[in-house]
Amino acid sequence: MVLLGVNIDHVATIREARQGIEPDPIAAAIIAELAGADGITAHLREDRRHISDRDIKLLKQTINTRLNFEMAATEEMKAVAIDILPYAVTLVPEKREEVTTEGGLNVIRQKEYLKEYTKELQSHGIIVSLFIDPEFEQVKAASETGVEYIELHTGQYAEAFNTVEENVAFKNLEQAAAYAIELNLRVNAGHGLNYNNVKKILSIKNIEELNIGHSIISKAVLVGLNTAVRDMKNILDSF
Repeated sequence: MVLLGVNIDHVATIREARQGIEPDPIAAAIIAELAGADGITAHLREDRRHISDRDIKLLKQTINTRLNFEMAATEEMKAVAIDILPYAVTLVPEKREEVTTEGGLNVIRQKEYLKEYTKELQSHGIIVSLFIDPEFEQVKAASETGVEYIELHTGQYAEAFNTVEENVAFKNLEQAAAYAIELNLRVNAGHGLNYNNVKKILSIKNIEELNIGHSIISKAVLVGLNTAVRDMKNILDSF
């Protein structure tokens, strides 16, 4: 069974549109858990454009599942992670000008830095995952940093869905996941997944968890968060 991690960043995006107090991402996380989410994901960005420091702290104190803390590999974020001690940290690339995370970490370029960075987080009992593109070289480099998990970036597949490029993008994910298992890495995946394209991803062996946000929050605007999470959870549970 593939687990569902619900990313609540865009609940905070709506809140920040008016810089007010609603909707509250903490309340959203609780509803998502009650609807069957296996974990909650939130990305504290350097510019605090959606999730805030207050959100991260309250999430850790409030949720009953697992907090997956997405963050850039900076000293500032390391201090936050060590302070709140989430279940897991997923290290992601971050650019100020991007709307959402674009592409995976270039682990090859910063392997030694990430190796030391990972060790410090792990020394505090935090599981570490690297968000990477489905490329053999990046998977191999990730395994050499000492992390327990990788999260495969599914954005290329999501963009190619229902086009002639779909099969190639899917094959890249399938092969990268298999290679990661050979290297004793555990595998999660996410980015751009929705109620249609997620079904094919579920056929990839050894993926443990999918982190999905935008599609669930978008559907929640129309049918409510409880229903949106349950519908996605039902898809994952049917495979």
